[in-house]
Amino acid sequence: MKHSQKKEVIRKLKAKKVEFEHGLSDQEIQEIELKFDIQFPPDLRDFLQTELPISDNFVNWRLGLNSKDEEIYIRQRIDWPFSGIVFDIEHNVFWMEEWGEKSNDLNKNIMIAEIYYETYPKLIPIYSHRYIPSEPHKTGNPVFSIYQTDIIYYGYDLAHYFAHEFRFELSDKFPIIDAPNHIDFWGDIES
Repeated sequence: MKHSQKKEVIRKLKAKKVEFEHGLSDQEIQEIELKFDIQFPPDLRDFLQTELPISDNFVNWRLGLNSKDEEIYIRQRIDWPFSGIVFDIEHNVFWMEEWGEKSNDLNKNIMIAEIYYETYPKLIPIYSHRYIPSEPHKTGNPVFSIYQTDIIYYGYDLAHYFAHEFRFELSDKFPIIDAPNHIDFWGDIES
C-alpha cells in the first residue's frame, strides 16, 4: 500500500473503533521476526510500522516482546492452523493426496502432515482467525480465513481484507483485484 492508502485504511479502521499504538520500529520488527520465527510480508510490515492495531482479536506484537502470557498467546495463534489440520485428520477424515497413502496409525498421519506443513508458507495471524502467508515475500498476498481446514480467501490483499472484515469501502486509490495470488497449499485447500 502506498502511504495515502495506508492512511485511508487506518482512518477507516479507527472509525470502526479499532485502537492503535505508534508503529513498530525496525528493531521491534527484527526482534518479533526472530522470536516468533516469522517474516512479515512487506505490506504487513509497512502497515504495522505505520500504526500498530491493538484492539481485541488483533495480534499485539509489541506486547508479545514484553509479556510471557502474550508471547504464549501469539505462539498459540501461529500454531493454530496446524492444530486445526490435526483436528480434521483426527475427526473429519482430512487428508491431502500429496501426503501419500493415509495410514491407520493416527500418530503417523499427524507426523506426515507436520513434515509437509513445515514446507508450506508460514501463516501470520492478523485478526481473529485471519492469516496472511509470509511467502512469497512480496506485497499483495491474500488473507485467508482459517478454521481447521475450512479455508477461504477473505481478502485478495491486505487492504481489501481490512475493507471486507470491517465493512468499509475503499476509494478509487486502490486497484480492483479480480483474483488472488495463488499460495501453495493454502490456496489448494481453499473451500
